[in-house]
Order: sequence, then structure tokens, then C-alpha cells
Amino acid sequence: MSLTVVGTMAFDDIETPFGKSDKIVGGSAAYIAWAASNFVQPVNQVSVIGGDFPQEELDALTNRGVALDGVQVKKDEKSFYWAGRYHLDMNSRDTLVTELNVLADFQPVIPPSYQGSEFLILGNLTPQVQMSVINQMNPRPKLIVMDTMNFWMDVALEDLLKTLKMVDVLMVNDSEARQLTGEYSIVKAAKKILTMGPKYLIIKKGEHGALLFHGNHVFFAPALPLDEVFDPTGAGDTFAGGFIGHLAKTKDISFENMKTAIIVGSAMASFCVEKFGAQKLREITKEDISARLEQFVQLVNFDIDLV
Repeated sequence: MSLTVVGTMAFDDIETPFGKSDKIVGGSAAYIAWAASNFVQPVNQVSVIGGDFPQEELDALTNRGVALDGVQVKKDEKSFYWAGRYHLDMNSRDTLVTELNVLADFQPVIPPSYQGSEFLILGNLTPQVQMSVINQMNPRPKLIVMDTMNFWMDVALEDLLKTLKMVDVLMVNDSEARQLTGEYSIVKAAKKILTMGPKYLIIKKGEHGALLFHGNHVFFAPALPLDEVFDPTGAGDTFAGGFIGHLAKTKDISFENMKTAIIVGSAMASFCVEKFGAQKLREITKEDISARLEQFVQLVNFDIDLV
């Protein structure tokens, strides 16, 4: 059931209409690991941190079954740092500070203990780094999931297109799908992306849910309507962690099971946004997750008499 996660472990400084976090731990790999560890252990982490990264945060991940053999520690350097401010709609935000620090020359190394992982998820990093990881995995994982963003479409499109040919599942949001294909229609964009390499495509639409595409099949998963969205940072990565965690637990990569995995991912993301950073993800229990999944079932369950 082994799962390898590659991404950032970082400091975030977040401001929303509901408050300010000050400096807290974030990063794509951290969110994915906190979510996925509810379903599968160990979670093999690959990342890079500076000497300023708190030991208690590493201990907390270890206690959750996250293996840190692949986390490089550069003691004389600083960890990646991002600061941002969300607008009132919580969908748009302004980046105030980005300090790459240790991430600037990150060259991931896959430890021997991680080899044989059946599932690999690549958080949002440069396409060159994502390619490097795939090439180091021997044998190739059963399923490779990849996240990316519009920035890499602007500055590294050629490498991004090469990486897409190497993965099974791509995760992007709707604006990124449109930018990658030049198509405004999400359905047309999806069809075009599926000719670029991935067999499956997930298009995230934030508070409006997510779409799964495979061949001529489409599945829509709603987002849970919440009274308050406190902090959307990391929600997409938490979604990805729930998604890959369920697949790794069940070892079933059929389209039908991916539909369930998307619901699981949506449930995990709905927890993430309720508090700053990964705070809520640390607190939830298996019972909380089951109850939230039941809410999703009720949300989309209906009886209908066909005419």
C-alpha cells in the first residue's frame, strides 16, 4: 500500500477576512501527507527544508506514519516561505511574499526504502523536478498523479508537456485547463488534455466541486456547502491527499473507485478550510471522516422516477 509524496514543506503567512495566521507550517507535501495518512501508512515524504523548520512538526508527521527519509535538511539555509492575503470571496488572493530559499535548487533524491512504491503523487513543483522523480522510481509506480499550475505553463511549457506524457492522472483547476489547451469549454479542454498523456483528468473548481474525466466518461463531485470557509490554503493539496490515500488503501485504480476517491478528497478538503493551515487536519478522527462522507452521500442522494 506504499505511497510516495513529493512536494514542498514550507512556512505560510496567511491573511483572510476572518483573521491572520502569522507564520505557520504549510506546503503541498505537508497537506497531502496529513490527509493521506488517514488512509494509508507509511506515507513516504520527499521534500526539502531549512534548519529553521520546527522539529516538533517533523515529530508530529512521524507520529502519523509519515516517513521522512526523503526529506533533505539544509541546516544553514531557510525553508520556503509564502505570504498571501485572500479577498472577501476567498477564491482570489494576492501573493505578498515568495521566498524560495532551499527550494531554489531542490534536487529530490528517492531513498532505496521508497523504491517499490505503488502510488506516487507529485505536488506542484517544476516539471523538471517532477520528471526527475519519475525517472528515479524503479519499478514505475502503478499510478502516478501530478499537480501543476499556470506559472509552469508560462515559463516551462515544453518540459510540462514532456512530463504529462509520463503520468496517469493530472490535477488542475478550471483556469489552468483553459490556459493549457486554449479552449474555453471545460469539456473540450478535458478532451484535449487527455490526448497529451494522462489517462485521467481532475479539474478542480474550488467551492463548486471537481470533475473527473476518463475517455468518454465524466463524473462530478460537489463541494460541501459550509457555513464558513476560514482559510482555503492547502485545500487543493488536501483534496489530492484524500484522493490518493483512498486509492492506495483500496489498491483499485478503476474509474468507479476514482469516483469514490474524489468524494473522499472533497471531504478532506472540507475539513482543511475550517481552520488556518493544517490545524484541522491534525484534529480529525476516523469517525469525523465517516460522518463527513455520509454528509456527501446525503448531498447527492435522490430518488427519481424516469419518465
